Amino acid sequence: MTDIDLKGRLALVSGASRGIGRALALELAKAGAHVIATARTQGALEELDDAIKAAGGTTTLVPMDLMSEDGIEQLGQIVTDRWGKLDIMIANAGALGELTPAAQVKAKTWQNVLGVNLVAPARMIRAFEGPLLSSDAGRAVFISSGAASSRRAFWAPYAAAKSGLDALAQSWAAEHVNSPSLRINVVYPGAMRTRMRAKAFPGEDPNSLPEPAALWPLVAELVGPDCARHGEIVRFEG
Repeated sequence: MTDIDLKGRLALVSGASRGIGRALALELAKAGAHVIATARTQGALEELDDAIKAAGGTTTLVPMDLMSEDGIEQLGQIVTDRWGKLDIMIANAGALGELTPAAQVKAKTWQNVLGVNLVAPARMIRAFEGPLLSSDAGRAVFISSGAASSRRAFWAPYAAAKSGLDALAQSWAAEHVNSPSLRINVVYPGAMRTRMRAKAFPGEDPNSLPEPAALWPLVAELVGPDCARHGEIVRFEG
């Protein structure tokens, strides 16, 4: 599904400055959604804004560190006050940390990896559940990872965080199993041509991997008003 019409819909994407988040923000805008793009890097967000405008779309840039004390909650209030609803939430921002034996992982690394991958999405749920329920078709998509289930050696912080994210999202989905309008799902993108993937597998040829935009048809299905899937972990098979 690539010809989805999202005109008049409001989408929020975290980690939108590069990789999967940037690609999805751009595709959402091309489909007609107004995109609230959040990331830490102002310059990269401005480049995304240029690309969205060139494609005929619109965006609101929100430079923000998800680890800040109350940034997510403040954004939730702004969305509620300004728009009164949120149609699409894509929790994409991630942190790999260091690939090292579990016994050698420092507390600061644990705090950052768990904070970005798990605690920030939990805070997003608290901040945006109300606006999502105010939509006629609220859609939440969490970008997770196969590391949540493979749990390979030296990946303890990332694997633990993504396992927790899956549990968080599916538990939240179970709370809304009878909701007439809210759909919540998890996506495993697999190997993609991103900076995080290159950091994890430095010897891999990035040209052998799909571009992040290849994920869009799958995500488009999950964020569209007609989506019936709920509480699933959906794997990209590209």
